[in-house]
Amino acid sequence: QVQLVESGGGLVQPGGSLRLSCAFSGFSFSRNTVGWYRQAPGKRREFVAAISSDGTTTYADSVRARFIISRDNAKNVVYLEMNSLKAEDTAVYYCNALAALRTPFLSWGQGTQVTVSS
Repeated sequence: QVQLVESGGGLVQPGGSLRLSCAFSGFSFSRNTVGWYRQAPGKRREFVAAISSDGTTTYADSVRARFIISRDNAKNVVYLEMNSLKAEDTAVYYCNALAALRTPFLSWGQGTQVTVSS
């Protein structure tokens, strides 16, 4: 059974940093593109970043140059390093595997809450 477990969220001040982790189990992690999404209160879930099996990365315009996605295929973990955080980054962050057109195809995990506030 596939399982996704996100962690690393918390409360941080504007301009601060956080590092999120997502552990995959029961899934061919190394052969797939994986990534992060987020959902702010009252808004739709949106794409944040992805990393392909060969390490190619893509980012939403709103986070490019501030967030860095990486992966550890030995541990089946994907990371999201978030820097220069803004209030508008406040959301629940989720990981998933992606098919074409950034379409997530696994059941969602519980997510991890990120709150940016002074």
